[in-house]
Amino acid sequence: MVRVGIYGATGYTGFELIKLLVRHPEVELVFATARSDAGKQLCDIFPTMLQTPLVAVEQADLAAVDLVFTCLPHNAPELVPLVQQALAAGKRVIDFSDTFRLRDPDDYERRRGWPHPSPELLAIAVYGLPELHRAQIRQAHLVANTGCYPLTAIVPLWPLVQADLFADTTVIVDSKSGISGAGRALALKTHFGETHETFSAYNIGRTHRHLGEMEQETGLHIIFSPHLLPVYRGILSTIYINLKPETTLEQARAAYGCYRDEPFLRLLPAGQLPELRLVQQSMYLAMGIQPVAGDPGRFIIVSALDNLLKGASGQAVQSMNIMFGLDETLGLG
Repeated sequence: MVRVGIYGATGYTGFELIKLLVRHPEVELVFATARSDAGKQLCDIFPTMLQTPLVAVEQADLAAVDLVFTCLPHNAPELVPLVQQALAAGKRVIDFSDTFRLRDPDDYERRRGWPHPSPELLAIAVYGLPELHRAQIRQAHLVANTGCYPLTAIVPLWPLVQADLFADTTVIVDSKSGISGAGRALALKTHFGETHETFSAYNIGRTHRHLGEMEQETGLHIIFSPHLLPVYRGILSTIYINLKPETTLEQARAAYGCYRDEPFLRLLPAGQLPELRLVQQSMYLAMGIQPVAGDPGRFIIVSALDNLLKGASGQAVQSMNIMFGLDETLGLG
């Protein structure tokens, strides 16, 4: 059995993670922490039958686990010290924040506006996208779980980059996310009255915090426009690309042969495009690609996933399975 602990169990991703781990046949959940809800059970916070005890961070028995998941908010002050403590104790870590996703500390400072709090950890962190970095994840001590928006861009773009099909390396990624992607913390923009029956863009241009990992993993220059959908879960991205003028649809689709054996990636049949209801509550990332009629080399890709599963907690469990030599689909059916 793999013994695991969770720091930050009462956010949306922490809750989703617990639901996966308690039915995982090779996992023992040793502790789950919460700030203000320490001393309660998970069923006191969420409408669930799960009677998982919630403890304060100080009560978490780090010595009793093999791996910890850190499901804390971006820039939480306790995050880096907890990761450092776990690594020093010989434990493996899967982190849900964006703190360790960028490999270059200078790139981190340029994009964030402040230096990285522990740049030495960037040198050992592995970007947690199994389909691209499976071998590195297997040996990793610190995995930086991939962001949900970036997955919908990196996964469909990477095969075309590898096939050297791009004529123009500037790409437009137009994404729409359900409100759970903003996390559980209270914020005006995610109140029901502010999101119901409306549709809005935010952090457009070069300001979104997840843009860096998209460009790092693809090598492309990305114009990113995120939008907030009035739904709970799911992300759908529409991507506009310019390939070499002679590129046919068959050649573009053939590039995705590298994903043929991937259990959670699906290139839909020609002429079909994904939608949210096809991927919600699942581990699948679905993709479709179509040419722009009468405009050689121009293609449109549509990709979709469940931001809480393949885009967060399920992806973390997939990496955990790889790290401990288990079937990577275990507990994720």
